[in-house]
Amino acid sequence: MKKIQSIVSVFCFCLILTLSLAMVGSVKASTKMPEFSLKNVRDGSVINSSSFAGKVLYITFFATWCPPCVQEVPVLVELQDQLADSGFSVVGLSVDQEGSSVVAGFAKKNAINYPVLMTEFKTTTDFGGIFGIPVAFLVNRAGNVVKRYTGYVQHRVLEKDIRSLLN
Repeated sequence: MKKIQSIVSVFCFCLILTLSLAMVGSVKASTKMPEFSLKNVRDGSVINSSSFAGKVLYITFFATWCPPCVQEVPVLVELQDQLADSGFSVVGLSVDQEGSSVVAGFAKKNAINYPVLMTEFKTTTDFGGIFGIPVAFLVNRAGNVVKRYTGYVQHRVLEKDIRSLLN
């Protein structure tokens, strides 16, 4: 039974990813990042997008059950460690349906060192619709989305793109 559930989950994920690659979201490069106010999974405090003003951001929509999302966590933790002092932050936006306690446990287990927030439907639509995960947005210091990533991104590619905005 678990094997069938796994196969169905992988199939659904692949289908969603394929559909997201075929669709063009309304958030395109060089557009203003949508504003948001979302709950932090660690303490329930509300974090506003304005609190990241002047930083380069990598905003990633993820879920705890998504294999590529889990695979990218160590890379994002490392980038946060290396580049936070340069004005960079990863912001994780969870689309998990099980609630913040599950996501908080995931964040603790994986030693996530960046803000992890529970997203809302409005946030996903403001970012052009999130049809597959992981999907991420690179935001420059002026608050403009300059790049959208669909799927797992190679560490060297991501680091190069981020460093180009920090320099």
